[in-house]
Amino acid sequence: MTRDKDTAQAEPRKFSAFGGVFTPSVLTILGVIMFLRYADVVGYAGLWNALLILAMAKMISLITGLSLSSIATNMSVKGGGAYYLISRSLGVEFGGVIAVFFYVAQAVVVALYVVGFTEALFFAFPDIALSFRTVATLTNIAVFLCVYIGAGWTIRIQYGILAVLLLSIASFFIGGAGHFSMDNLQANLAPNWTSEYSFFVVFALFFPAVTGIMSGVNMSGDLKDPSRAIPAGTFAAILFSALIYIGIAFLLAGGKTQAELVGGGFVMKEYAYSPALVYAGVISATLSSALASMMGAPRILQAFARDDIFRPLRWFGVGSGSRGEPRRAIVLTFIIAQAGVWAGDLNTIAPVITMFFLMTYGTTNLACFYEGRSKNPSFRPTFRYNHWSLALAGAVGCLGVMFLINALWAAVAIVLAALLYLLIARAKILVKWGDVGSGLAYQHARKALLRLEQEHYHPKNWRPSILALCGGAFNRLHLSQYACWFAGDTGIVSIGQFIRGDLAALLDRRREAETILRKFILSEALSAFPVVVVEENMHAALQALLQSHGLGGMRPNTVLIGWSEDPEKAELFVDTLSIAKRMKRSLVVVACEEDEEKAHIPNGAINIWWTSAENGPLMLLLAYLLKQNPEWRELPLRVLRTVPPKADVENVEKEMHALLQTARIAAETVILPTESPRDAVREAMAPSAVLFTGFTPTEDDPLGGMLPGLQETVNLPGDVILVYNAGDVSLDA
Repeated sequence: MTRDKDTAQAEPRKFSAFGGVFTPSVLTILGVIMFLRYADVVGYAGLWNALLILAMAKMISLITGLSLSSIATNMSVKGGGAYYLISRSLGVEFGGVIAVFFYVAQAVVVALYVVGFTEALFFAFPDIALSFRTVATLTNIAVFLCVYIGAGWTIRIQYGILAVLLLSIASFFIGGAGHFSMDNLQANLAPNWTSEYSFFVVFALFFPAVTGIMSGVNMSGDLKDPSRAIPAGTFAAILFSALIYIGIAFLLAGGKTQAELVGGGFVMKEYAYSPALVYAGVISATLSSALASMMGAPRILQAFARDDIFRPLRWFGVGSGSRGEPRRAIVLTFIIAQAGVWAGDLNTIAPVITMFFLMTYGTTNLACFYEGRSKNPSFRPTFRYNHWSLALAGAVGCLGVMFLINALWAAVAIVLAALLYLLIARAKILVKWGDVGSGLAYQHARKALLRLEQEHYHPKNWRPSILALCGGAFNRLHLSQYACWFAGDTGIVSIGQFIRGDLAALLDRRREAETILRKFILSEALSAFPVVVVEENMHAALQALLQSHGLGGMRPNTVLIGWSEDPEKAELFVDTLSIAKRMKRSLVVVACEEDEEKAHIPNGAINIWWTSAENGPLMLLLAYLLKQNPEWRELPLRVLRTVPPKADVENVEKEMHALLQTARIAAETVILPTESPRDAVREAMAPSAVLFTGFTPTEDDPLGGMLPGLQETVNLPGDVILVYNAGDVSLDA
């Protein structure tokens, strides 16, 4: 199935960097954690460790901001925020994982802000008659209704909220300066860890404060110019909020003792020049953060649903109104947020959200790292203040912090992500956008090919690179199957098709044949590549293919064809063998009892009729490779060697045993003293699944004089495979 949902929003984007990125990001960063938990961070960690926690968190968000900006300025950004960026870079699998994790994180973070708003409300009005949970639920409903009306209305409200927030912070700074004491500052430099609050526990408590950088990115579908707005708004928000947090940390450390900082009071209100402004600020900030997350999360789900990765989610991709508001997704987000409201308090919710966001940040950095390392010419971000090494450091840092916070939950999160990745990968969804995986694979292949080109060939490095001449898609399927069985996980198979005629006249037919051949390879789950050649003369076509197909050290070293009993094709068959031999290619001729059907695997042994030391090594190696496949693994491997009646059987057995030991291949050896080798083999091989036997093509045999003798061998029971070794295989390598 194919997905192509990179469609424009119904209404043109209209929000600037300030309104669409900076404002929601700052309102989220300077929110509930700053007002209600930052005093605990300073109290437990001390000033120096609090600044270190701030620096670590900001460094992660800064590097992630660099990665976001690089990716965002390299593409036309549409709705879906981080999901859109990652899916179009790392591919649909990683994008799907992040869509699920990040959506849930954004939905749960609504509960964090709603609970924070409710705490602030109870601080301001302790005599509220309703219960805490009831007030939180009513707040969640109000947030839901605001967002349900429309994002534009909600964003315009945020300008007023930002003004109130800045006034409340100014009130705190004015009041905090009056409470500042150098003695308190000196006393609060060192940490005050407890068994419950260690460095990384406090880090996990604080980290949601810096996750606001995603708030602006989530609005990517509603921005005038995302490639400019996202970098400008994101870095302005990071820098502005960092300065405020540094100032607050110094004022908190210099104004109260550690015991007072962690005493559970509303410390910032107690410092403030006007407590009413601080109440207004925290209520405004938590409410606006809840609004921003309630806006952003549904847009992630809507974009994910529109990509049609999971069919049951398509219902959430439908937009409402002229601007395509994701109202169905908003309802689901409200339900998840309400579950979070019922689940616990800030200290319970914050570490869970931290884990989700760290995984999202880490994957974002990983996407930028892969883009940078793939050296894909299409990766041309207009934002150039970044390097793949920084992105890698950000990804590793996020992973490390996850395990330092809670190794068990980090492992659980990674396992869940891996399972979700495999679930999406198994669906084999075809998308019409490129991803970095193909670019990275190309870069690795390029380096490997160049290295192979510099290496001198040695038989130890021989691998089957098979050109299977099957005659076209769905023809003689057994040939393609045998080629893939021989190659397994060690070699390469190319399935070749010749079309007789003039190339200029048959270009469209050639493209169509290659497309059909590729579909055949996919439908039969074959690990192979298609190759189609148009030529007037079949001899010339084969010569051209053997000369030009492949690249460097990846050229075919073996030609696999089917046995033909058609007298009219005898000359072409013999010429094919002769051309391959002259061009130093090994030959494998497959004769099956059911020539046009899928190769079956009968009961019996994998037999090798050892006829010569020249062809024997390739026969033995191909039989060994065949036996590595699960379908053939349980069949015994036997080497049948015919000798004259008076031969020294014991000495021949020792010779074969030594040869198998040198080859490091376990096989049963059967010595057959006889005057009629073919009859002896016929009797000894039964029951036989497949028989390998050697042959040597003649170069001057236009009438196919060698064919009758080979026909007698092909008539032996079971599948018969004729093998010619061009000399590049050695058993002792």
